[in-house]
Amino acid sequence: MAPPTTALIPGAAVAAAAGQLTGATPAIPGMFPNMLQFPGQLATPLLMHPQAMTQQATRHARRVYVGGLSPTANEQSVATFFSQVMAAIGGNSAGPGDAVVNVYINHEKKFAFVEMRSVEEASNAMALDGIIFEGASVKVRRLSDYNPSLTTALGPSQPNPNLNLAAVGLTPGSAGGLEGPDRIFVGGLPYYFTEVQIRELLESFGPLRGFDLVKDRETGNSKGYAFCVYQDLSVTDIACQALNGIKMGDKTLTVRRANQGASQPKPEQESILLQAQQQVALQRFVFQGGALPTKVICLTQVVSADELKDDEEYEDIMEDMRTEGGKYGYLVNLVIPRPGPNGELSPGVGKVFLEYGDVDGATKARQGLNGRKFGGNLVTANYYPENKFAEGDYDG
Repeated sequence: MAPPTTALIPGAAVAAAAGQLTGATPAIPGMFPNMLQFPGQLATPLLMHPQAMTQQATRHARRVYVGGLSPTANEQSVATFFSQVMAAIGGNSAGPGDAVVNVYINHEKKFAFVEMRSVEEASNAMALDGIIFEGASVKVRRLSDYNPSLTTALGPSQPNPNLNLAAVGLTPGSAGGLEGPDRIFVGGLPYYFTEVQIRELLESFGPLRGFDLVKDRETGNSKGYAFCVYQDLSVTDIACQALNGIKMGDKTLTVRRANQGASQPKPEQESILLQAQQQVALQRFVFQGGALPTKVICLTQVVSADELKDDEEYEDIMEDMRTEGGKYGYLVNLVIPRPGPNGELSPGVGKVFLEYGDVDGATKARQGLNGRKFGGNLVTANYYPENKFAEGDYDG
């Protein structure tokens, strides 16, 4: 008669007969066979590490959809970018290290599934909707079948309200700090451009409803790109076409609607109309003066014609301006036009022209002198065309 264990657990008996099982636990009356644990055989499959169980259970809630990727995006670039921006906004709730653990990309449809380390980090990533990645404004969404009511116990479903979104040019509840389809991305800005200078350039086409210059979280320096929305939305495409491709020092501007790809051809008739409008708008801001950086700064409302008539007083003014202007960079030339011998006012009288060795010095001078008071006068500092200055044309 066969032993009871063999009758109750036929698989164990077979294994024992083959020499594959030693020290088998005897059967206990009333227990099902699969409740028994055999060393080295069933213990591992039945027991899963708690962290592994948590990761498996929360994986769906830890993944986010990222749409609108550029054609050049790959798994590594997406993982690196989102790990960096998550760290920048303070969204790494799971501690130090990269927030992204895995990325799957559908290159044909230009979207990715990005898996985060925790449910809370996935929720924080929702605040990154509209961020610019490789020149494109990407959508960050939950997976289509995500159910917050079923994942409440796994972690928060909303981003932390204390995230530092300004570090990456975003604000809560809006993409890039400015909402709507008429939001404009302005890239390729020289790092030394100030907010005032960039606004002046953009406002050549009309007043702005909103403006964000993206800055480095640690240094506060410009990252070279900004976003804006015009009050008059009809000028959006005009400004984009007029400014896109303009050379700024060693950089070239990229200006377009933030929610579109690098190029979206327009119908021929509309394109012709916009090109005509572009020329008018472009001429408008070029001839306004003061928008495009040069090596020459023109100061107005600094001196009066009467102060320039006396030779001694004129020399004192020259020395004062040479000292003040030299604080910002290498001053190549200083010109202060004077009235004629008979008191007649020649072009440029009342203005002071400072020529620097480079644009950086002129930029610093413009920033430092604009709005300053000299002799009770509120000074205005603007860039002046280098070609006109070289020709002695001060009537700008």
